[in-house]
Amino acid sequence: MSKDKSSGRQGQGSSADDTSAKDTHYATLRRAHRDAKRERGEIPTPVPQKRKRQGADDWKPPALAPDQVYLYGLHTVRAALGNPERKNIKLSTTQNALVRLEIGPVDALGIPVEIVSPQDIDKVLGPEAIHQGVMLETRPLPVRRLEALKNSPLLLVLDQVTDPHNVGAIMRSAVAFDAGAVITTQRHSPTESGVLAKSASGALELIPYIQITNLADALGELHRLGFTTIGLDSEGPAPLEGTFSGDKIALVLGSEGKGLRQKTRETVNALARLDMPGAIKSLNVSNAAAIALYATRSYLKS
Repeated sequence: MSKDKSSGRQGQGSSADDTSAKDTHYATLRRAHRDAKRERGEIPTPVPQKRKRQGADDWKPPALAPDQVYLYGLHTVRAALGNPERKNIKLSTTQNALVRLEIGPVDALGIPVEIVSPQDIDKVLGPEAIHQGVMLETRPLPVRRLEALKNSPLLLVLDQVTDPHNVGAIMRSAVAFDAGAVITTQRHSPTESGVLAKSASGALELIPYIQITNLADALGELHRLGFTTIGLDSEGPAPLEGTFSGDKIALVLGSEGKGLRQKTRETVNALARLDMPGAIKSLNVSNAAAIALYATRSYLKS
C-alpha cells in the first residue's frame, strides 16, 4: 500500500511538473506572438509607466514671485554660491548635503543657512525633483545686453528651443567651447529655473543666458556688431564647414520639432547643414549644437 501511495504521489508530482512546463511554454509562445505583432505595428507598444515618488499626486507648486528662483542639486548650488553675480537669499540643506557641498564655514556665505530634512525640500520643489538634499533661494542673474558681446567671437542663438533639459545641455556645450553667450527668445523658451540650472549642471553660472523679445531684430543687431549668423538646417544648401566667413560667428539653432522659423531663415546670413554620412540625418538639438560649436571653434582657430 505504501508503495502504491508513494507511486501515486510521484505520479501526481510529475503531472504537475508537466502542466507547469506546458504553461511556461505557452506563455513564451504568447509573448513571442505579441512581440511579433508589435514589430509589425498591429498592436501598440505599451508605454512604460514612470514610477511616481510618494506624494507626487498631492504636491502643488508654491506661488513664486517674479524675482524668486529656487536652485537645487549639489553641483548647481555649489556653482551658484561661487558666482559673485548671484544675489542669494537662503540656503536650505540637510546636514549630510552641507558636508558634501564643501563650501567651508557657512558664516562666510552671508545668507541664512537652514538645516532641514529632505521632506522639507520636497514640499517646495516637489517629490520628483532630484535635489540631493540642498536648495538655494536666489534672484535671477542680471540681464545682459547684446552690445556687451561685441568682443566674443562665438555665440549661440536658439530659436524657440522649449525643453529646459535641452537648453541646459546646450549651455554645457557652449561653456565647453567657450561661447560668449546663449541667446534665446523670451517666449517659447525656458526661463531661469531649477530645472534649467540642474540640466546645465553649473553652466548657468558661467555663461550669459540672454532672452530677447524679437529674434529677427536681435540677429540684425548681431550683424551690426560684425557677426556672421549661420542657421543650422538639415536641408541647408551647403555643409557647415564650407559656410563660415568672418572672424565672429553666431550659430542659430531651431526648435526640437519645427526647426528654424521662416522669419529666422530669411534673416540669417546663411543656412547650413551638418553632413552626416550615416542612415540618420537629424540629431537632437543639443547634440547638433555640440558638433556645430566644435566645427566653428576649429574654423576660428585656423
